[in-house]
Amino acid sequence: MRRLLASLLGCVVLASCGVHQAPNEIVVQRFFGTCKAEYGSRTDVENAEGECGIMTTLINEFSVRNPDVKVRVSPVAWPGYNQLAAQLASGDPPDLVTMHLSAISDYQSRKLLEPLGKDLRAVGVDPNGFTAASLASVSKQGEIYGLPIDNWAPLWHINMNYFRQAGLVKDGKPILPRSPEELLAQARQFKQATGKPYFVQALANERAAYSRNLYTLLMQQNVDFFADPQRVKLQSPAVKQVLEMFRQIYVEDLTTKNQDYAAATNGFINGAGGVYLVGTWMIGDFDAESRKLDRPLSNGYAVMPWPQLYGRDATFIDGHAWVMPAKDRTPQQRDAIFRLLKFVADNDFEWSRTGHLPAYQAVIESERFNALPHRSEIAKISSTGAPLPSAVQRQFPVQDIIGEEMAAAITGHKTVDAALADAEHRVNDLLFHLL
Repeated sequence: MRRLLASLLGCVVLASCGVHQAPNEIVVQRFFGTCKAEYGSRTDVENAEGECGIMTTLINEFSVRNPDVKVRVSPVAWPGYNQLAAQLASGDPPDLVTMHLSAISDYQSRKLLEPLGKDLRAVGVDPNGFTAASLASVSKQGEIYGLPIDNWAPLWHINMNYFRQAGLVKDGKPILPRSPEELLAQARQFKQATGKPYFVQALANERAAYSRNLYTLLMQQNVDFFADPQRVKLQSPAVKQVLEMFRQIYVEDLTTKNQDYAAATNGFINGAGGVYLVGTWMIGDFDAESRKLDRPLSNGYAVMPWPQLYGRDATFIDGHAWVMPAKDRTPQQRDAIFRLLKFVADNDFEWSRTGHLPAYQAVIESERFNALPHRSEIAKISSTGAPLPSAVQRQFPVQDIIGEEMAAAITGHKTVDAALADAEHRVNDLLFHLL
């Protein structure tokens, strides 16, 4: 992957004329699944459900409203970056691509993406209207390199029926810990009262979850573990304390174990534990489950951001954006691209129904967003959410490395000190060899 990316800058500069499109055609490449059978021709966005349904109907509606533009949609398997790398190498990339906010630096640093700020403002999309979390994520070296779609963060999805049983509810709201010590105490109280583990976690084949929780708790301590974007610092008392807390949770069976994402999700739905640590995208599914009769979540679902265990209220965030790969385009194509981006921006509320946080402050503050189930409880993440520093590259493999070493420490296959030393060395070796 590193060698392929290294060749891309030259390919874009020298081969960008290899475009095979009609003058008024734009190619939109996206993940979020395929749902052609149900939504292939639908334009009723307000009645669409889920990421795929809402995204598909949005683009369909744009096409109906703009008959002079030909939109060719190319769904890709998540996350689609290998396919994008091959397209960039061939000099024939799409016009718009869905990209994780954490991946933008990998491409922007190699001049593979076009800045969007000037053209967005020209069509009436003011980046100053983005939420603080979204603006920070798409801003690189003083420019805007993506139209943010959303932000997401790890959340606490809570079985309130079990919390009531454990005496962890007050005034109808869950009692959440305010320190690592309180977290352990409440987890023990919960298990003693319910016989269930406090946490439900996808700990098998889901290494990124470990890293996101670590990032959150370090941000809450104002630990600048990426003070140098090319070097991580993990061998510190603050990092060690977080790992030792998760290790204790594991040792005392205060969490589910050996479950992948599907097993953990089904486990939470079926009453396996009290708090499922997973992202914003599950709110709709769990809320629907809570409306069913005679189910573990019946009339008993709540969701909250990570509780503030340290001095700062902060949560690690990522999200999605539209980015524009660098290549030659006709004036009609550029016009069509920014008309589509404007249309997507104007419909950010519809996208927020997926469970993800809106990318625009006006939507966050709107009555209709806050009227959606559970949204008012998590809205603050738009201001308390924080990404890694914008210059940090290879964030996907970095989080996998850190998560892998955390897993080794938490499960007891390595000491905490050895795991942190290995994680730091491996990440820094990766970043040192960037071109």
